[in-house]
Amino acid sequence: MSLSVSLFIILIVVGNTLAMWWLIRWTAKPKPGEATQGEVTGHVWDGDLAEYNNPMPRWWLWMFYLTIVFTGVYMALYPGLGSFSGVLGWTEEGQWADEMKQAEAQYGPIFKKYASMDIPAVAQDPKAVKMGQRLFATYCASCHGSDAHGAVGFPNLADKDWLWGGEPAQIEQTITAGRMGVMPAWGPILGAEKVDQVANYVVTLSGRKADDAAKAEAGAAVFAQNCAACHGAEGKGNPMLGAPNLTDNVWLYGGSLKTIVKTVTDGRQGRMPAHGEFLGGDKVHLLAAYVYSLSNTK
Repeated sequence: MSLSVSLFIILIVVGNTLAMWWLIRWTAKPKPGEATQGEVTGHVWDGDLAEYNNPMPRWWLWMFYLTIVFTGVYMALYPGLGSFSGVLGWTEEGQWADEMKQAEAQYGPIFKKYASMDIPAVAQDPKAVKMGQRLFATYCASCHGSDAHGAVGFPNLADKDWLWGGEPAQIEQTITAGRMGVMPAWGPILGAEKVDQVANYVVTLSGRKADDAAKAEAGAAVFAQNCAACHGAEGKGNPMLGAPNLTDNVWLYGGSLKTIVKTVTDGRQGRMPAHGEFLGGDKVHLLAAYVYSLSNTK
């Protein structure tokens, strides 16, 4: 913070505090021409309801003065006057660090206990699953839902269909480092006709009947030339690339012909943010065990 900005803030804070004190003193003093204390002011309502010139209650005045004193003490102890850090040297970062140290001292040994166990074993521990569920509710439910069933563009974690693999190590790696899924836009390359053909073919891969059998037949060749490199010759996907299995009728963005045409035409960009740095390895391990339990212990 620059000196000029700091001085500007100090001027506003101190000026407003002094202005409050002056205002209460000014309003408490009698004004020339006013009725003396205890007399009517001349303001009358409803014919007989008169206003008297009585002083403000003393308890109210003392409360007002106490707020001014509190302001001065607070500004001396804590940050608030520009770049002045306060006598106590309090900061948000410092308080957060202290709270994290306390939490680590209290819960760290519990997390380390589970970190030394294999994920399948942790997933069998009811207490560990409950802890993992709370971590999931805090960090994952906003995208995957409180029941982990996902939404459009966010995978369902409670089934056995995995884009990047559902083994314990793969789940842990996904949470730790995140994932970046890229489906390139094929519309400008293939053109509308071939996109329609390959979309009809993709519909048949999951056991459904295409709207146009001739288009689906032509789309098989388009798929083999352009899509099989990622999704495999049979369309069963590739967890190494995050390429989805197109034969199981599980769809991240929707499996209607219209949606498939849009996916092929415009592509898709999916990103799972990395959680390892701010959660730490022990919490990631516990969270991975909970996610693993959703599809492996029921």
